[in-house]
Amino acid sequence: MDNSHHSLRELFDQLGLDSDYNSIEQFIGKHRLNEDLPLSKASFWTTAQASFLRESYHQDADWVAVIDELNQRLR
Repeated sequence: MDNSHHSLRELFDQLGLDSDYNSIEQFIGKHRLNEDLPLSKASFWTTAQASFLRESYHQDADWVAVIDELNQRLR
């Protein structure tokens, strides 16, 4: 596993979302996940975004830590 550290801002950039602090906080405030729903299965992702999240997690990519952070913040 690559131990590079990515920020939420970089993850939002990678997902093609607005990545300034207020936009990230607004996104997290607007979207909530049930405990049993995997992050990549949320209805608010595009197909490409969901694939990126799922594949990054399954490949144990350097994005995993920040994906986990987003996952926790959406619960």
